[in-house]
Amino acid sequence: MALHARRRDSAPGTFPPLSPTISIPPPPPLHHHDPSPDPFPPSIFESHCHSRRESLPGPSFPPLSPPPPATHSRRDSYPGPFPSPSYPESDSGLLPSTSSSSINHYYHLELYYHTSKHRLCLYDKDSDLSWPFPELEGLDHDDIRETAYEIFFTACRSAPGFGGRNAITFYSKHEGSGGGTSLPASQTSRVKRALGLRMLRSSLPQRMSAPVSPVTDRSPRSRAVPRRTMTMAEVMRLQMGVSEQSDSRLRKTLVRTLVGQLGRQAETIILPLELLRHLKPSEFNDSHKYHLWQKRQLKLLEAGLLLHPSIPIEKTNTYAMNLKDIIRSAEFKPLDTGKNSDTMRTFSNSVVCLSMRSPNDTTTNVCHWANGYPVNIHLYISLLQSIFDLRDETSVLDEVDEQLDLIKKTWSTLGINRPIHNVCFTWVMFQQYVETGQIEPDLLCASHALLNEVANDAKKERESLYVEILRSVLSSLQEWADKRLLNYHECFQGGDIGQIENLLPVVLLASKISGHVTISDGEGQEKGDKTMGDSSEDQIDDYIRSSIKNAFEKAMEAANAKSAESETKKEMGEVMLLLAQETEYLAMKERQNYSPVLKKWHTIAAAVAALTLNNCYGHVLKQYLSEMTTSSITVEVILVLQRAKNLEDVLVQMVVEDSVDCEDGGKTVVREMVPFEVESTIMILIRKWIDESLHKGKECLQRAKETEAWNPKSKSEPYAKSVVELMNLAKTIVREFFQIPIPITENLVQELADGLQQIFREYTMFIAACGLKENYIPSLPPLTRCNRNSKFQRLWKIASPCSVSCEDPNIYGIYEANHPHSCTSRGTQRLYIRLNTLHYLLFHIPSLDKSLSLTPGVVPSNRHSFTNSHETQSNSTSYFETTNTSILAACQHVSEVASYRLMFFDSNPFFYDSLYVGDVANSRISNLLTILKHNIKLMTAILTERAQALAVKEVMKASFDAFLMVLLAGGTTRVFNESDHQSIQEDFDSLKQVFYTCGKELLEENVMEKEAEVVEGVIALMGMSTEQLMENLSNLSSETSGIGVIGNGQKLPMPPTTGKWNRADPNTILRVLCHRNDQAANNFLKRRFQIARRR
Repeated sequence: MALHARRRDSAPGTFPPLSPTISIPPPPPLHHHDPSPDPFPPSIFESHCHSRRESLPGPSFPPLSPPPPATHSRRDSYPGPFPSPSYPESDSGLLPSTSSSSINHYYHLELYYHTSKHRLCLYDKDSDLSWPFPELEGLDHDDIRETAYEIFFTACRSAPGFGGRNAITFYSKHEGSGGGTSLPASQTSRVKRALGLRMLRSSLPQRMSAPVSPVTDRSPRSRAVPRRTMTMAEVMRLQMGVSEQSDSRLRKTLVRTLVGQLGRQAETIILPLELLRHLKPSEFNDSHKYHLWQKRQLKLLEAGLLLHPSIPIEKTNTYAMNLKDIIRSAEFKPLDTGKNSDTMRTFSNSVVCLSMRSPNDTTTNVCHWANGYPVNIHLYISLLQSIFDLRDETSVLDEVDEQLDLIKKTWSTLGINRPIHNVCFTWVMFQQYVETGQIEPDLLCASHALLNEVANDAKKERESLYVEILRSVLSSLQEWADKRLLNYHECFQGGDIGQIENLLPVVLLASKISGHVTISDGEGQEKGDKTMGDSSEDQIDDYIRSSIKNAFEKAMEAANAKSAESETKKEMGEVMLLLAQETEYLAMKERQNYSPVLKKWHTIAAAVAALTLNNCYGHVLKQYLSEMTTSSITVEVILVLQRAKNLEDVLVQMVVEDSVDCEDGGKTVVREMVPFEVESTIMILIRKWIDESLHKGKECLQRAKETEAWNPKSKSEPYAKSVVELMNLAKTIVREFFQIPIPITENLVQELADGLQQIFREYTMFIAACGLKENYIPSLPPLTRCNRNSKFQRLWKIASPCSVSCEDPNIYGIYEANHPHSCTSRGTQRLYIRLNTLHYLLFHIPSLDKSLSLTPGVVPSNRHSFTNSHETQSNSTSYFETTNTSILAACQHVSEVASYRLMFFDSNPFFYDSLYVGDVANSRISNLLTILKHNIKLMTAILTERAQALAVKEVMKASFDAFLMVLLAGGTTRVFNESDHQSIQEDFDSLKQVFYTCGKELLEENVMEKEAEVVEGVIALMGMSTEQLMENLSNLSSETSGIGVIGNGQKLPMPPTTGKWNRADPNTILRVLCHRNDQAANNFLKRRFQIARRR
């Protein structure tokens, strides 16, 4: 739809053409009194309005403006798919051929094979300059070029030299045997003059005409034939590389198509359809060539009507689907184009209906088959590329005015207008400059001149397709130029430095146009107040900084290469000295060669270069110092720092001298320069070393978290491997820290100690993350009153006793072999390894603390520089006091978890699940004590001496708690008589004796007696009479609840379960009564507490 609207200034119609900003004029008339025109008029093509006809003899030309619209209807303008009338055999003679044997021989044998492939290609995929437009699928460069020529010839068929009555001929001024004198085709080109392009030394006929081929004596044409001149049709055919056969076939098709319609306009002809209808396989050398030619025509129709239509098409369009199917079917077999072919009839109808559509469904006589984007742009640029000389591709033909006049006739077919032409022409000029090796600056200057016209168009043109094309071209242009200007030290050297002065105006103008287009689209409004000068200066600033960085990196690579080539490997310090020398040379080179050119656009170009070099070398210097953390600070390092200081002075002086004319005298640039401060750099270096060292510790910690399985390192080293690795790493860090040959302050020591302490605390938390002891304590069963005749009691009496094996098939390891009767699980043993690991930390941390505290040479720091936490730490006796406290707490926690796991999980079959089950007499504690002894021996064999005392103590406490659970929370499987008191007391004494025996050197007697008080108090309750227990419970319950005197049969409140059992606890007494095998107790519990009876 956008292309259709654009025809107001390109296609015939009722709309008057817009006043062009770039026209394609002929040269001025040859009058002696005509003054010399201004070589740079305000608009390159507006200075003269007469046509080239005025300067040439012969009949007058039609005007350059598009021809008037046709008056015939759509049906009259396009006959449709019906067959055309028969033609005479001599139809090709109606349009004279542009070929001759001499021209063809000369062109193909001498010029064609010496022409660069860039000449015949729209773009090269291997080129650094990216093609800005979308590619056409299935069409290569040759297909596009031949189609462009066909469209061009069709549009120009009525022009002189293409089949009109009078052909334009060119006469060489060097030919003397022509009879009389004649004026040359053109003495000067207005286009070339406006674009700043030089005229060629010889005219086109001199370069491309040739004598006819020799003939034999038998030939009737044995007499000499004079050299013939070429028409523009011949020039364009040769320029576009079209063969004589293809040109002849095209002429035949046009003659057959236009019988009786000589005034028919080009945009009303669907050229590929006519070619397919009128050209038969017999007109080609073989069927394969015909098939390839046919596929090209079909692919072009597919691209113009289906893939890239100028007017959007619906997917459900019947004609589109038919056309697509036909094109696909012709992929492997030629399409039958005969008169009676139904496929051809369907094909023709589909093509015509799709081509003759209009945006508003109104009647139109214009065919839309080649004006969709990007098909039209590919074709049009292929035409524009024909203006370059085949012998010298850096030169534009002197006949460019005539060429552009004729190319303009394709605008109505391709949907091109003046702004789009200017953009495409700019691209063609710039592309030619790039693809010919950037050896012709005139092409670049011509691109700049055309870009000025594009800038004027961009201010007025808002059509979306134009903006898209413009952005694509500018983006590709800027990308190519930026790649070189961002590295101008590499791309422009020696005599090429002057090219920067030609390329920069083009890039800056392209950036300006891009910015204007962006702002016009509503983007970047916040940057709209920036002036062009500011924007250009910023862009030059980016080029300088980037190129300096790239040049510095190259100098650094060269310095490293010199070091590698030397017989003895140079130290890094020598490389740094060499790099400083190269950096200074680079600064001088920038100041002498590049800055004078760049200063035209950037007032302080040299200062910016010096600033960039300063920061680049400073960055490398920091890297160099960072790699010296573990080595001595030698004279070499001092020389590097002194040379860096000298370089800094040179660069600062360069900034000051280049900033004399600035308002602030260069202070802004100087402030951006990173100073080479040795002391601060080394301090940063030390802190970086500390951070990297601590990072290694954190990595070690992370590996431990991911891989530690808590297996002993060996039998003689029963602790985790990770703690050895972590502690060795910490000692290495401290040792290397004090080997750094700089004054070490207390502040730095404190920072290192804090980092190590954090690692140790995290590791300690990782070790202690082994669960809670409560996870292993069984839940309390509901209270029930004992019943002599319960079902369980009857079953227990008839059940045969079973033996319980203490062997766990899952037990394995390096310790179980010596303790086969132990039931300690592998998980419990891992807890012992955790405990050993904690004690390993406790043992080695003091030596680490001593190294930090007593190493001589530590410089006292200002106390005010410490935080409160540091001040508190510095006043203590240890850097790791907090860590030691957390480790002790972790030891207590791990010991508790291990002991409760041992008693309530590993020993559960022999303790809580079997002790006193049924009755006391048949399930005494003797079996458990045997297992317990072996468990304790295994534990002490695994644990180190420092960990054994706490572990045995916690096992004792856990066993006492398990014993209480059996007595008070044994569930329905346990009943006790008052007479069992003595047996239970004996069993508990035996339990204590185990710890007396196994841990006599680990436990103090008063510790055991203190822990046994609670159990013995409960056993004492079990020895009391039922009446005494009931009385004590009633009294304690009344006191606790505040009821006072309790009457006979009065209900009592249920005592709460506190978990802290003792003989004075009402809940403890209640539990003793619940397990008492006594009728009085049964009745008391039922009457006073409503406790349910056991089943």
